[in-house]
Amino acid sequence: MSVQLPTGAGVTRQMATGGLSQPAGVPGHSAAPVKESRRRFRVTGNGAAYASSADIRARAMGYYFVFPALALFGLFIAYPLVRSVMISLTQWPGFGPSKFVGFANFSAMFSDPVFSTAFFNTIYFTVATTILQTAVPLVLAALLNARVRFGAVYRVAIFLPALMSLVVSGALWALIYEPKFGIVDSFLDSIGLHALAFAWISNSATVVPALIVVSLWQSAGFFTLIFYAALQDVDQSLYEAASIDGASAVGQFFHVTVPMVRTVTSVVVTLNLINGLKIFDIIYVMTGGGPDHASESLSTYLYSLAFGGQVAGAVPAVGYATAIGVVILAFAVLVVIVQQFLASRRRVL
Repeated sequence: MSVQLPTGAGVTRQMATGGLSQPAGVPGHSAAPVKESRRRFRVTGNGAAYASSADIRARAMGYYFVFPALALFGLFIAYPLVRSVMISLTQWPGFGPSKFVGFANFSAMFSDPVFSTAFFNTIYFTVATTILQTAVPLVLAALLNARVRFGAVYRVAIFLPALMSLVVSGALWALIYEPKFGIVDSFLDSIGLHALAFAWISNSATVVPALIVVSLWQSAGFFTLIFYAALQDVDQSLYEAASIDGASAVGQFFHVTVPMVRTVTSVVVTLNLINGLKIFDIIYVMTGGGPDHASESLSTYLYSLAFGGQVAGAVPAVGYATAIGVVILAFAVLVVIVQQFLASRRRVL
């Protein structure tokens, strides 16, 4: 097929299936055809274009690079997730044959008092830590960004607890809360507040707030660092303009700092929500879920059921424990989706 296209005074181009010729009669141009293998598309008789073999090979090469990541994702994430859902529908002690029970494990949660306590404690812990571990680090980052004296020393002191693991932090604070020789009760006794000196993590009314304090102490440095890095990108002229308009330091914080780090705040809130819903380390090290399940979370209850702790007795309940794990995952996904939706709406408004 030949197509005649106007290209100037008597100059034509010829597009053919076998090759493409250069403009005729133009000095400096040869009429040598260009090889078809160098073109990305061919034109068929009905005008349709299809990819050449070189283009197909180039696209296939991209899939070759992606395949190892997809294989690892399927092996370590997708398959365990599907397998967990399957196990949650069975009654299985972790060994031997399993018995399919359908949604009986999920329905049993509604009549399980320990699960109800663990669910309430998880929500309580998640909400409290999300609020505190977002607001306190933001305030600390704003103070450090104000160029206070010895700012570097304060930054190191605030960030130092974040270098410790949650297990180490839990063991350390278990000694701090010790009623006989712990620092907290010793300090309260020394200033005459003997009525407030008692076993903080052995009392069902104070154990969860005591654990929240430990989580705040351990996580504040990390989130302060995130906010402090975000504040470095805030234009200082905004603070100067607000100061000229008569805004106080508190007003500048709420009307300049908070809006300018809204995106980073959304990230911090998401991390806190996820960490709160899957909290395990601090509770397991400090209280083990006690006293009398007063500090039990969904993760610690799951662990006790799956590995034959004091809750499950001698025979582990892996099927029921896996069902709780599925509930944790589904609830975490739902909470994060809602949070991201609300955050996106605030950005639009």
